[in-house]
Amino acid sequence: MQSAPAGSPSQSLRRRREAVVRAHMQAENDRDFDRALDAFDHPRYELVATGQVYDGPEEVREYYRATRTAFPDQRNENVVLHHADDAVIAEFDLKGTHLGPFLGLEPTGRTFSCRMAAVFEFDGDRIACERVYFDLATIAGQLGLLDRLAGPDARRPG
Repeated sequence: MQSAPAGSPSQSLRRRREAVVRAHMQAENDRDFDRALDAFDHPRYELVATGQVYDGPEEVREYYRATRTAFPDQRNENVVLHHADDAVIAEFDLKGTHLGPFLGLEPTGRTFSCRMAAVFEFDGDRIACERVYFDLATIAGQLGLLDRLAGPDARRPG
């Protein structure tokens, strides 16, 4: 077996990190949020599309509560993982049905499916931050919320 370049994580550490990410994502699907939080030394989520940051166990638990109120069946599927020296990058489809308030908007009952990427930054074999990249317009469009999110002053094509 070829050894990792200097400064790169060992194959053993990469395997442990991958197992942590897979277990964390499955715990979110299972709605076992205690187990999902156990993957972190200090839980932190950053949602790039909205600029929201949830820092610490209480804020991350509130994020879980709010998103699962809006989308009780929220789940990640088709997970593909890639490795970097200090991170695992997950590509996945996030899916859900809008059955509760979302970004202050009433539920539509519609479903969404959006391809996303999450960068799981690591400190050793513990997640230090989950930074999620996604296109909010894709989700809003599928839920029928684009006009409401844009607001009354949004420019509309003539």
